[in-house]
Amino acid sequence: MLLSKGFEIEIYTGSPDGDIVGLSDRIVADLNGFVREPDSRNVEYTTPPLCRYEKLLCELVRPRHELRRYLKTLGNYTLIPGSTLALGPTDRFFRSDPGNPYHSYIEQAYGTTVVTASVHINIGMADPEVLMRACRLVRVEAPLYLALTASSPFLNGQVTGSHSSRWQVFPKTPALVPLFESHQHHIDWMEAQLAAGMMQNVRHLWSAVRPNGDRRPYNLNRLELRICDLISDPVGLLAVTALLEARLIQLLQTPSLDPLVASEFSAYSRNADLVALSDANEGAAARHSLEATLHHWQDGRSIIARDWIGELYKEVWPIAKANGISCFLSPLQKILREGNEAQRWQRQVQSGQSIRQVVTQAIQAVQVYEDSLARDLCEPCAA
Repeated sequence: MLLSKGFEIEIYTGSPDGDIVGLSDRIVADLNGFVREPDSRNVEYTTPPLCRYEKLLCELVRPRHELRRYLKTLGNYTLIPGSTLALGPTDRFFRSDPGNPYHSYIEQAYGTTVVTASVHINIGMADPEVLMRACRLVRVEAPLYLALTASSPFLNGQVTGSHSSRWQVFPKTPALVPLFESHQHHIDWMEAQLAAGMMQNVRHLWSAVRPNGDRRPYNLNRLELRICDLISDPVGLLAVTALLEARLIQLLQTPSLDPLVASEFSAYSRNADLVALSDANEGAAARHSLEATLHHWQDGRSIIARDWIGELYKEVWPIAKANGISCFLSPLQKILREGNEAQRWQRQVQSGQSIRQVVTQAIQAVQVYEDSLARDLCEPCAA
């Protein structure tokens, strides 16, 4: 019973030595499948909703393969991993569409705190009440997915001390988002936020997870997990997605996993307590990722993110195996064992390398790896 899955990938363009250069206006004009972000230094592509992970792998790799090839026609440009402006500059906004009033608002309200790169994981769910239940569970466990994908320990040429500098600076909007108790609760809350000017439009809900669809908030068909940093390894991203999907299948089979049902927090303040706990966990995961001390939504107990993920992995493994995706889940163990991208990059800096050296090496390694994937596992992508 696999669910449909798709990705929104935001990625930086720039030079092979790590300088980020805004090229999105030219990319969007010349290549199908890419859309601009408010700042021209990153560009986005979206994969179609698919159930099979083998096909998803190609859909992740193919656009990047084509984009790198196109960038070479513009000059000595490539794709740059990471989720923040690692080498800067962070004091200027490079507008991709100067005539867009929504982009003007974003620049004036947030500046370069929104100029980040990330991956949004979308999982198809047609029943709006089931979707709300899924959003509740994923909201309280979202910090675990950030811990696995953290890839932004640098910002403006500095080591920030955070594994996800992106989620540390990103302006989560509105500041307080409840666990939606029903579809109607979500509709009422969204309408109230829009009426009060807390959101500029229905897209202006920037939280760790949100319900999404063709006519928000009324027609909804998918869960969108927005907290993840840009994980460069497509196989690693599929492993994170397999964990998310297996957990959601488990929730479909066991609706009582709903945090508003299963949590031991007082029923009178459970929603607010879980929101506060989750927001605090997000902050801790942004700082320390897999080594963060989090608090479990069931009873508030302290638990290291790495251990919590390990428990979930064991819990959902039979579900993944029964649905034929355990082979895509298993690479998660490598991340738990060797660390996420941010931790690996931090170790390189600690060994004496400069931030530019770390970024440059990552650019080269990612390109070689993705070229290999395109050639060996997805030949049509490399044609």
